[in-house]
Amino acid sequence: MSQHRPQSQHRAVTAIAAEPLADELRPEAGAVAIVPELDDLYVAAVRAGGGRVTDDEDEARAIVWNSHSAAALGGYLDAHPKIGWVQLPLAGVDAYAPLIAKRPDLLWTSAKGSFAQPVAEHALTLTLGLLRELPKRVLATTWDTQKTGTSLFGLEVLIVGAGGIALELIRLLQPFGVTITIVRRSTDPVAGADRTVTSEHLLDVLPDADVVVIAAAFTESTKQLIGEVELKAMRDTAILVNIARGGLVDTDALAGALASRQINGAGLDVTDPEPLPDGHPLWREPLAIITPHVADTPEMVQPLLAARIQENVEAFLGHGRFVGVVDAKLGY
Repeated sequence: MSQHRPQSQHRAVTAIAAEPLADELRPEAGAVAIVPELDDLYVAAVRAGGGRVTDDEDEARAIVWNSHSAAALGGYLDAHPKIGWVQLPLAGVDAYAPLIAKRPDLLWTSAKGSFAQPVAEHALTLTLGLLRELPKRVLATTWDTQKTGTSLFGLEVLIVGAGGIALELIRLLQPFGVTITIVRRSTDPVAGADRTVTSEHLLDVLPDADVVVIAAAFTESTKQLIGEVELKAMRDTAILVNIARGGLVDTDALAGALASRQINGAGLDVTDPEPLPDGHPLWREPLAIITPHVADTPEMVQPLLAARIQENVEAFLGHGRFVGVVDAKLGY
């Protein structure tokens, strides 16, 4: 059992209000198993939600899955047919998508929205670092007499996605007086954004952006959403930041766009492939900042996931509203 960890000062940021489940979709209430590894923080969360943790997995009616292995989860569910609700440990569920599609009889909830604050903070960090040319400054070994760099104030920021990360990033950007465009599946307005367009109009708005932040869910329809065509549509002074999933960006096209100075920088916390192999051209690219998927460290996210678990256990036992319900058709 792991050691107790301090509570996070972050909070969840959800883009969509929790909706009540129809009675026929609500799983049978009962004991909760934490698998495949017991964790004292999550045990405390289940109990805080009024639930009972069981080590008799045949007794369990719900599980908190704290592994990233989708294959192992599939085997577990096959062996325990009484499970009705699965709480997943991640905000993005692309790794579990085939299993979720295979088991629409189950209620699936993710951590979407829970980790938005630390991830948005990281997106802002990468943005400021690129605009202020920190990759160049960090590598310098002599005083540069040319004073270069760009201020974020008043720039045009395009955010692809309208989930919790986007909402929190909009809040963090408010002091900078930027103009914000959101690209999403619908034209429904997003609070704090100056305009919202659908993904079909991505190429229309890319040329206006100084900063492009990728914060969308990774699905079959968004795979390599940013490729050679989209990169060519961007300004040569623009920067790209990806804190969502590496597969949303065509890695080869991005490496080429940076090498030819087609765009002015890239901040990547996620890559495709991931981990990015040693010797990959992006490691040598002076216009790139690459961080090893650390926008949401375990110390940041575990208290946030615990809070999500508590909230959903309360819903599980008291007919309340589950948060982070996964739409099997949309894939997130």
